[in-house]
Amino acid sequence: MTATEPLGDLCRRLRETPGMQHKRDIALAYRGLGPASELARNGDDCAAIADGDGYSLFAIEGLIEEFVRREPWFAGYCAVMVNVSDVAAMGGRALAVVDALWAAGSERAEPILAGMRAAAAAYGVPIVGGHTNLRSDADRLAVAILGRATKLLSSFGACAGDELLVAVDLRGAYVDPYPYWNCSTHAPPERLRADLELFPALAEDELCTAAKDISMGGVLGTLLMLLECSNVGAGIDLARIPKPAGVALERWLVSFPSFGYLLTAPPGHVAEIRRRFGDRAIACESVGACTAERSLTLSHLGETETFWELERTPFMGVHVPA
Repeated sequence: MTATEPLGDLCRRLRETPGMQHKRDIALAYRGLGPASELARNGDDCAAIADGDGYSLFAIEGLIEEFVRREPWFAGYCAVMVNVSDVAAMGGRALAVVDALWAAGSERAEPILAGMRAAAAAYGVPIVGGHTNLRSDADRLAVAILGRATKLLSSFGACAGDELLVAVDLRGAYVDPYPYWNCSTHAPPERLRADLELFPALAEDELCTAAKDISMGGVLGTLLMLLECSNVGAGIDLARIPKPAGVALERWLVSFPSFGYLLTAPPGHVAEIRRRFGDRAIACESVGACTAERSLTLSHLGETETFWELERTPFMGVHVPA
């Protein structure tokens, strides 16, 4: 996007990105599921099952086949990393992962497994089992995770009037040609683990109303998922979103950072939340606020554009009971 380009042109391109369209595929899975319930609020980063004094968290991620084929080690690493991020976004701590791996022989499988082992070691989350097939015609990978939370962060808790924050680790680099901002593989493991501890603390101290990790839909696709689950809208200023120096805004908006989260919170809690991330050298900025009107409005350099009207066009088709 250039300084003279209309904001509407950028919005049109962003709506058509593969990451945004892939998130809309979730709507198919919702058909026939019925309303979200306290047991299974489909749309969160993890399923959260009450188990007495807290919640068991379950999640799974499947990797794009081309990515597994072209970047086997990094795909294995990411498969564990993104699951750990999902648990953190729910205010939980990861306990263990299992995998389902298909590969065309042991030579193809080994770098995938090596990447998984590296991430498991970095984040302190053991691989405790899975399924392996080394006689496949292609390389495919899915990883599931078990975690636990005392108190939940959720995609269903944002309220009109909450401020919307973006927290992201800018100490990284792109894994070209992919939209992946990698701030994990070269970071000290103790820093990675301590950074993730921010989220259980935020949940247990009841500072945030909702949270979601930024995924392949980028900031805007992830935000639409959160807004739809919470039955709210938002207005945000694109210039306030933390981004690395020298990276174009349009590229950043469709990026998938290895540490990137959306948070909502009452205005009185924002300073403390930002302080906690700042103490760990993680950028965290308030970029806008949630609204009662179920639409996402973007502002940039004096222009304002409605990016999505959830009332008219559902993003995932989440069914939330009144």
